[in-house]
Amino acid sequence: MDTVPQSLKERKMSLIERVLNMSEARVKYLSKVTVIDRMLSAVFLRFIPESITPNRITLFRFISIPFIIYFLLADYLLFGTVLFVLSAFSDALDGARARTTKHITSWGILCDPFADKLLIGSVGIVMISKYVGAYLAMGIVFVEFLLVAFSYLRYKGRLVPAKTVGKLKMVLQCIGIIFILLFAILGLPWLLTVATYILYIALLFGLLSLLVYKTV
Repeated sequence: MDTVPQSLKERKMSLIERVLNMSEARVKYLSKVTVIDRMLSAVFLRFIPESITPNRITLFRFISIPFIIYFLLADYLLFGTVLFVLSAFSDALDGARARTTKHITSWGILCDPFADKLLIGSVGIVMISKYVGAYLAMGIVFVEFLLVAFSYLRYKGRLVPAKTVGKLKMVLQCIGIIFILLFAILGLPWLLTVATYILYIALLFGLLSLLVYKTV
């Protein structure tokens, strides 16, 4: 008797494992639906057409980056800030849609974190250098470079899902940059002070993530 063919879901997961050299535990980790995913699905994703896949949301983040940089450099700060917030928020949406709809792809797994780093890194270099200091901007970028290099050298190019410390770092960087953008628009000194403290804490979390960066 012929065996039952693999389901479409199983074939997709097998492809991810082969392309990214991930263990079954890593695949399950990336596929796990969280409480936040369910909240985002109920509040926001219900209004986004199903035809807009997680990969398309990630692609939007890539496309938005040069426009954000242009708006910021041209002093269209309000447009740049709104687009940055939407682009940063899309990071949560694409992951939530991918997990809740079981639409996880090898392209998404590889490109989603790269889009995040490119967004934060490029906007951070422009805004942090201009309003806080070049040394802090270079420090944040340097730590990100170390994280990528550390992962590649230690894990031979295998994907290592972000740990909690790394996720907190990303969130703090986003919040810090948003405070800088608000300072640039509103001119309130306390916003820049808060942004500076948040970004230094984010830098600390980045350094800590180097110590806890382990496979799942």
